[in-house]
Amino acid sequence: MPMFEYTARAPSGQIQKGQLDAPSKDEVSAYLRKNRLILVSVREAPKQITFSFGGQRIKTRDIVIFTRQFATMINAGLPLVQSLNILAQQTENKSLRDVTRAVVYDVESGHTLADAFSKHPKAFTDLYVNMVAAGEAGGILDTILLRLATFLEKNDALVRKVKGAMVYPGVIITVAVGAIAVLLIFVIPTFESMFSSAGMELPLPTRIVIGMSNILIGYWWAGLLAAGAMVFAIRQYNSTPVGRKQIDGLLLNAPVLGDMLRKSAVSRFTRTLGTLVSSGVSILDGLEITAKTAGNRVVHDAVMESRHSIAGGETIAAPLEKSKVFPPMVISMIAVGEQTGGLDEMLTKIADFYDEEVDVSVSALLSLMEPAMIVVLGVIVGGMVIAMYLPIFDMMNAVQ
Repeated sequence: MPMFEYTARAPSGQIQKGQLDAPSKDEVSAYLRKNRLILVSVREAPKQITFSFGGQRIKTRDIVIFTRQFATMINAGLPLVQSLNILAQQTENKSLRDVTRAVVYDVESGHTLADAFSKHPKAFTDLYVNMVAAGEAGGILDTILLRLATFLEKNDALVRKVKGAMVYPGVIITVAVGAIAVLLIFVIPTFESMFSSAGMELPLPTRIVIGMSNILIGYWWAGLLAAGAMVFAIRQYNSTPVGRKQIDGLLLNAPVLGDMLRKSAVSRFTRTLGTLVSSGVSILDGLEITAKTAGNRVVHDAVMESRHSIAGGETIAAPLEKSKVFPPMVISMIAVGEQTGGLDEMLTKIADFYDEEVDVSVSALLSLMEPAMIVVLGVIVGGMVIAMYLPIFDMMNAVQ
């Protein structure tokens, strides 16, 4: 994400300068407006080459612990700055410690806690900042922080379930590729030299396997270049809005895997929106934040359509139904929640249900993947072995 340098004017007329990580200049302008500052100028900061050996990535687990401890101290009556100072002293993550100290400085300078958090988007997401702002406005910061910690824990558990489902296929594919490469590079050439000395005509399967071996040994660099170019092209295409939407759409419609990703997206959407709405964040802001954290372009577009719909005085459910992403049960429950005024409770119930559904989908995916991978690996390796033994069988028949 690029770094921007900005100059802004405060309501008092004081000029302020600073830097901000943001996707674009428009995001910098929106951030300044949110903080009641008038943009004077903004430009992308010149890139500097730096070498860092001690930096740590701030994990979701670090933020969860930070949030729970913060909520406990606020609930016990400790002052805000004192609580933050204690957190800065005891956190084991250096990056989070530095961020917390910066937040302490901003709070002591007169900024609200939400404004101080918003300056560190790599640690505190838009969802986090908006919920803290709602907690400050309503005087229920401790309650909001506990709710945030619970949300982050469940969201992190959901992400780990989906990633965990990908580990087994990845390991099997890696082992399969390694085994095939060893056979083609080290074993097949031995058979080839033996068959060449015999001067016999080889069956078609044997010639194909030997040809694959020769290509791999002679042009392995071309294979690596082709694989790298393909990965680069897919990543570039995925970075465009159209490409991202098409790839995400294909993933959602994939057999078995698509069902798991769809249920995961529904669970994340409903839990995020339900947590925001129940914390006092407006429905329009909640939908915008939820769209940004969807993790899938198709879901993002459907949620933004829903936001435009409700801004025009219509319901949330209608655009979600048109998207064909969300199951009919989810649409019906959201519609009932809108009509009864209990949207946040209904969204939480949907999220709880789909968390369990994701567990079932992960189990189903693994139960299908295991035999499928074993069969594919067995067919490939077994086929290569049989192809190498066919000439030997022909030689034995000729001797008889």
